[in-house]
Amino acid sequence: MPELPEVETVVRGLQSTLPGRRIVDVRLGKTDFIEDPSALESELPGRRVANVRRYGKFLVLSFDAAAKSEYSGLLIHLGMTGQIVVCPASTPVRPHTHVLMALDDDREFRYTDIRRFGSMRLLPSGPNGAALETLGVTLGIDALAATEPEFRTQLSGRRARVKALLLDQRVLRGMGNIYTDESLWRARIHPARIAADLSDKELRNLYRAVQWVLNEAIRLRGSSVSDYVDSEGQPGEFQLRHRVYQRKGKKCFRCGTAVERMIVAGRSSYFCPGCQRAPRGRARKKKAGARR
Repeated sequence: MPELPEVETVVRGLQSTLPGRRIVDVRLGKTDFIEDPSALESELPGRRVANVRRYGKFLVLSFDAAAKSEYSGLLIHLGMTGQIVVCPASTPVRPHTHVLMALDDDREFRYTDIRRFGSMRLLPSGPNGAALETLGVTLGIDALAATEPEFRTQLSGRRARVKALLLDQRVLRGMGNIYTDESLWRARIHPARIAADLSDKELRNLYRAVQWVLNEAIRLRGSSVSDYVDSEGQPGEFQLRHRVYQRKGKKCFRCGTAVERMIVAGRSSYFCPGCQRAPRGRARKKKAGARR
C-alpha cells in the first residue's frame, strides 16, 4: 500500500502539471470506490485545479472557488493498487482505469486501480477551502513535518508497542509498514518495545531515523514493491535500499545476523534480532521455549 513517500512523490509530480489546469470532462468506469459518482461527473467539469497537496496518505486536489458549487476539493486514497498519471489524451488507456479527467491542455488525469481498494470523494467547502474534517476521523501529526518535540509528545509515556504507535494514523499520519520497519532498524529499536520504556536517546534516534528514511525514500521516488508508480508512470527505487523489510532469513547489512519476521499490531514486522534487541520479557520467553 502506498505510504507517505509514495504519496508525496505523486503529489510533487502532480504539483508540476495540474495547478492552473481546467477540467474539461470526466469519464468513469467502475465506481464502487467513489462516494458519489454522479456528483463527480457533474461538479468537476469546468473547475480549475488550484493546488495539490498530501494529507497523511491522502491526496487532496483543491479547486478555485466556484459560486454555484458546494465542493472545493477532491480527496483521493490510493488503497493498495491505485495509480495516478497525467498523460497525453492520445496515450492508450490501460486496463482498470476507472477515472479519466480531460484537461484543457489535451492531457488526461487517469486513475487506475486493479483491486479498487482506494477511495475518492468530493470535499465540501470549509472556511479554509477543502474541509478535511469531513474525513470523520482525527489524524495525528504529519510524520514528515513533525518536529522532534512533537514526535516525543506523541510517543512518550504510551504503554503501547512502538511499532503499533508509529502505524497508528491518529498518532503519526503517513507512516506504514515499510517505513516503520526501516526506521526501527535504523534506530536499533525492536518493534515490540513499549514506547514508554524508550529512553530519551532512543526517542531522539527514532525521530532522526524516521526523518532520514522518509526523506531518502522521497528522494528515490518511493518503494515499488508491488504496483506503485509515480505520476509519470515510473517506478521508485527505494526498495533497493530496504534493510529489513521483506528480507526474512537474509543477513543484516549491519551485523550479519539473519533478519526475522514476527507479527506486531497485526502486521508482519521485519527486524534484526542482533541489532534490535527484544524486550526483556519477550527475550526470556523465547529462551524458555528453546529449552523445552
